[in-house]
Amino acid sequence: MNNFRELIVWRKSVDLVVTIYEVTKTFPDSEKFNLVSQMQRCGTSIPSNIAEGSGRNSAAYFKQFLLVALGSAYELETQLLISKKLNYVNEEAYSKLVKEITEVQKMLYRLQATL
Repeated sequence: MNNFRELIVWRKSVDLVVTIYEVTKTFPDSEKFNLVSQMQRCGTSIPSNIAEGSGRNSAAYFKQFLLVALGSAYELETQLLISKKLNYVNEEAYSKLVKEITEVQKMLYRLQATL
């Protein structure tokens, strides 16, 4: 249906995942199998669901996968807030990441509306 590599939202969400991996490297070892793992998995879920949905043969399926990606973006935003409250992420990094996540969320909404 769509070439996911051409979708700006897919590219931005891949960049977001890379940033999440970089930020979570600084988290305490005690979070390795908890918050770090969860943030990396739901971050990775965003571009993965965009890619999988774009390969489906119907707009309805693509829309469903975009909804899953959107849910993962909101989940990631929540985990980022928890990380900030635990002082694992400083205010500057938090603000930058929230801005990136919000941009991806808006793009997912807009893409879904076009289907």
